[in-house]
Amino acid sequence: MTAQTPSLIAGSPRFDGQAHEGVQAAGKWAALLDRRSPADAAGQVQGDFAVALHRPDGSVFMAVDKFAVRTLCYRIDGNQIRFASRADELADSGTDLDPQALFDYLYFHIVPSPRTVFQGVHRLPAGHCAVFKNGQLVVQPHWVARFAPQRRPDFNALRDEFKTLLQAAVARQLDGTRPACFLSGGTDSSTVTGMLAAASGQPITAYSIGFEAEGYDEMAFARIAAKRFGATHREHYVTPDDLVRDIPKVAASYDQPFGNSSALPSYHCAQQAQGDGVTRILAGDGGDELFGGNSRYATQKVFDWYQRVPGAVRRGLLEPLFRQPFVRGIPVLKRGPGYIAQANTPLPDRGQTFNLLRRLGFDEVLTPTLRERTDPQSVMEQQRQVWAAAQCDDEVNRHLAYDWRYTLAECDLPKVCGTTALAGLSVGFPMLDDALLDFSMRLPAEYKLKGMKLRWFFKEALRGFLPDEVITKTKQGFGLPFGVWTVQHAGLKRLATDAIGALGERGVVNPRFAQSLMAERLPEHPHYYGTMVWILVMLEHWLRHHRPNYRLQG
Repeated sequence: MTAQTPSLIAGSPRFDGQAHEGVQAAGKWAALLDRRSPADAAGQVQGDFAVALHRPDGSVFMAVDKFAVRTLCYRIDGNQIRFASRADELADSGTDLDPQALFDYLYFHIVPSPRTVFQGVHRLPAGHCAVFKNGQLVVQPHWVARFAPQRRPDFNALRDEFKTLLQAAVARQLDGTRPACFLSGGTDSSTVTGMLAAASGQPITAYSIGFEAEGYDEMAFARIAAKRFGATHREHYVTPDDLVRDIPKVAASYDQPFGNSSALPSYHCAQQAQGDGVTRILAGDGGDELFGGNSRYATQKVFDWYQRVPGAVRRGLLEPLFRQPFVRGIPVLKRGPGYIAQANTPLPDRGQTFNLLRRLGFDEVLTPTLRERTDPQSVMEQQRQVWAAAQCDDEVNRHLAYDWRYTLAECDLPKVCGTTALAGLSVGFPMLDDALLDFSMRLPAEYKLKGMKLRWFFKEALRGFLPDEVITKTKQGFGLPFGVWTVQHAGLKRLATDAIGALGERGVVNPRFAQSLMAERLPEHPHYYGTMVWILVMLEHWLRHHRPNYRLQG
């Protein structure tokens, strides 16, 4: 019989507004579960947390916070359940990798919950709880996004409330140590920098990453923000040599393959902060997803406009017109058929048009063995469920809630949490404060996307606080010029070529595609194909550390 796993308490859950950790938190959880159902109990708790408790009735209760800032994985062996923060802690040397998870990784660039890369090991999705009893597991959400936008908003009152909530959220993240934050030069990180300077009452340090590559460097905006708020500004320029040295380390540090290319820049920021004696750093993640800052929200709104054209006009006039052969010869009209096809595809399916693996072609990229053992439709089934779950009446808010799962919980937060942990730091996310989250769900949708203006309210509310240059800049973040550098830098090219060739030998990637990717496609379009090269390199280096002898058997 498998030994019982001890209870797990992680994070800083807040009960009735007060944060508790360790034994105190365990007692609070137990008392709450004595009075309430599992879902109601978890829904009462704020902050970041992962909990797995053995209960007096022999059951096991598990839960993670709304954004899965803290993660919880589990594995069922007969009538026993084991759990841990990391998936690899539950996988022994005999645990096979899940081919479907490999497909999911190549599709999403991460392995979305509840699946993990290890067969039989699962991860609790964000905002979910579970009860295991008598060999049976029941998983359910304890929190669902419920939008209740104000019908008669008062901008001035909302602006003042927003600023108060922001400063309180940042202050709640302080632990008395040296105050520090990431600073990309964007609106979110600049806002956290400014609020940290106001809340800490002492000098703060802001950490930024730069790249010597045209179109990728935002250091100028970071300098403007640091100067505005009086922060000590620590800059580090990442080089291709840094990537050659650190890709294996960062890839191996994750409990499963992870392909967010901002992980390396985040790691270098955190590493520099740790070298300065910082033990906790604040990050700005979440502002785009709570307040409407991603460009795809505006892109999808363009497609929605087409649906407002009367059906008789669309079906009887426009669509037959754009099917005519002469349209392809007119530059201003030739994209019309593609636009119409996307506009007639409902969300979230419409967004898959831009998926890199889908565009390149499953048959082109994947080996027959991997294709035979995976279901490409499963990635859409899960996304449709997540898309439908939010309680709202408009697609802007529905898209935000969808991104809370896929962009934040599955991608951006693991990136920051993983790389800061690797550098020896703890991290806080003030933009994801519960009070700010509730506030964002009360904002009208048009305050988030006003016409085609992204995060309109956020920027207008902070006008005069943030530098104008930061408010008006285009979004970029810690984007990595990996494709450009791989073409130019011999060492990085060798590392990538070797890694991708190895994936062909493992039976994951079609060897012909691997060869053409490096020899032809990447040199022609470094930015576009660099993304595929990156996720393949990170996969191979993860395998080298965790499963060096892995080969997909037919």
